[in-house]
Amino acid sequence: MKMPGSLFLTGPMGSGKSTIGRQLAKQLGMEFHDSDHEIEHRTGVDIPLIFEIEGEQGFRKREHIVIDELTQLPDIVLATGGGVILDPDNRKHLGQRGRVIYLHTPVDVQLARTSSDRNRPLLQTGDPRQRLEDLMQVREPLYLETADLVINTVGKRVRDVVREIVAQLN
Repeated sequence: MKMPGSLFLTGPMGSGKSTIGRQLAKQLGMEFHDSDHEIEHRTGVDIPLIFEIEGEQGFRKREHIVIDELTQLPDIVLATGGGVILDPDNRKHLGQRGRVIYLHTPVDVQLARTSSDRNRPLLQTGDPRQRLEDLMQVREPLYLETADLVINTVGKRVRDVVREIVAQLN
């Protein structure tokens, strides 16, 4: 059974999950959580270092545990990492424990928003655009499959996206 109060934001890196989530939680008077920040808090190191030491597989194991725990909290807004939907159990927990909001953001916008961010290990490559396109090809069907609500973020201010989410939830 779904806990109707919890909202889980999914989408690619650069879609604004953390920024929008923080504002959405504030507007709704709910507690905000960010799964990536929780992982960093628990390990005491940043995500790029986790990737460097444990690889993506090690990071995904940590993410799985955090998602299972956070999705059990009542009445929260949770910003998830971009790859959270790769794990079938994560998709199940998100889908069964709250409402999933997919923040759709095209690759061009992701690239513009993440181009100077060195805290994104998957983009530390010679061709970040190709990496984002490859990630989107694999992940978008999973975002759509999991989503209760799809919100296009292109050309919208944070407050406008938050307003649209609230309106659609009502």
